[in-house]
Amino acid sequence: MNQVRRAKNKDIPRVLELLVQVDMVHHNGRPDLFKGPVTKYTAKELEEIFAKEDAPVFVCVDESDRVLGHAFTVHKQIVGNNVLTDVRTLYIDDICVDEAVRGLGVGKALYEHVVAYAREQGFYNVTLNVWACNPGAMKFYEAMGLKPQKIGMEYIL
Repeated sequence: MNQVRRAKNKDIPRVLELLVQVDMVHHNGRPDLFKGPVTKYTAKELEEIFAKEDAPVFVCVDESDRVLGHAFTVHKQIVGNNVLTDVRTLYIDDICVDEAVRGLGVGKALYEHVVAYAREQGFYNVTLNVWACNPGAMKFYEAMGLKPQKIGMEYIL
């Protein structure tokens, strides 16, 4: 049975493998913007991130404690803005499920854990960004009940 827990330093090699998968999805969709194959973070940076209380990283592991997927999150709040209210947001910076186990409920387990954590911590909402070149992720997030909050647009010169 899979379980979701906070990431530990022993998970770093596996998380680095998954970060390459994330990068390659984006690189294949937008090679003009994303290098490939690379990772967003180094092992040392992951150690620092895993230690942060305001940027919890969760992993979904199988019965042998092998990481099947991860969710990087960040606490966000803008205070005293002239236009925006002071709500606390839990931002999902990255969710990845190993391509070998996609469709088996790992992403759903991670997302539901993130939402439960956000509720427990008193956040107003959970937000994330998804690249238009990743329609599979878009469908997954819509199936989880997320709705567009804002849309980024571009014009390539």
